[in-house]
Amino acid sequence: MEQLEAEWPEAVGTHLQLKRAAKRYGDKVALSGIELEANPGEFIAIVGRSGCGKSTLLRLVAGLEQATEGSVYIDGKESRSIHPDVRVLFQDSRLLPWKRVLANVKVGVRDSLAWKAENALRQVGLFDRANDWPAVLSGGQRQRVALARALAGEPRLLLLDEPLGALDALTRIEMQRLIERLWREQKFTALLVTHDVSEAVQLADRVVVIENGRIGFDVRITLPRPRERDSGFAYFESLILKRILTQEKESYESYSI
Repeated sequence: MEQLEAEWPEAVGTHLQLKRAAKRYGDKVALSGIELEANPGEFIAIVGRSGCGKSTLLRLVAGLEQATEGSVYIDGKESRSIHPDVRVLFQDSRLLPWKRVLANVKVGVRDSLAWKAENALRQVGLFDRANDWPAVLSGGQRQRVALARALAGEPRLLLLDEPLGALDALTRIEMQRLIERLWREQKFTALLVTHDVSEAVQLADRVVVIENGRIGFDVRITLPRPRERDSGFAYFESLILKRILTQEKESYESYSI
């Protein structure tokens, strides 16, 4: 750990490692031989076709499920359950309809201090809606509240499971910018599962492609931030899409034979 601290002196995020991680459901193999490392403060996006195992991987890291084989390590210690430094943002905001906005955010605070919930709402630009009910908020606003709830827990590892998939295009772009800004300010480690390759290139330091339960491709995005949709962006987007589409074609041809 001393070496890691020397290399990332400002990072407060966790050091995440998956070593030979596998997950089976009966005879079905969801993940096999996963070797993945996220350095403190790194942002990794996981992409792949539907059913490839990317959300299962996130659930293993979150401690919501246990690996059938292999291990998950957080800061060098094996993690077998939900870790106090980890928070998850799902596609569905999962707000409690019988609690007002501030009370929903306060659910995520470890020591129940109201000022932490208020501060998190300010960070996502919704402090003025603190006393509203979730039902009167737009989809994008509800997802901001869910993000505030995650941030209120002061995460060192934030897991994002297709959190923007249900939003309209403009709201999605706004949320991408918000997540990136908060990640840069707070320096937590981030793991994003998304089916949107453009989103992965926009947000991540690295993009990992899952193919049939295994890591088939891992590319570092060397573009400066903030990222513009120029030729460099198009190069990485095309590179990753080509990999996914080639793998789909090979799977289809193998199945046809």
